[in-house]
Amino acid sequence: MSTVSAAGMESAAVTEATEQKKPLKPCCACPETKKVRDACIIEKGEESCTDLIEAHKDCMRALGFKI
Repeated sequence: MSTVSAAGMESAAVTEATEQKKPLKPCCACPETKKVRDACIIEKGEESCTDLIEAHKDCMRALGFKI
């Protein structure tokens, strides 16, 4: 293995380890449910999207956020 390849692999490993140590921010958690929820609220209004809002809250709770 060349030193360039080895350095690239070490850099990737360090990056992954660093990302795992950082606490997850609420704005970055559950992007799948957040995107669908936000689109629904914009198009139909909050009252029509309670199931999606609750699904997003459940996802956030599963990640340890107190909602």
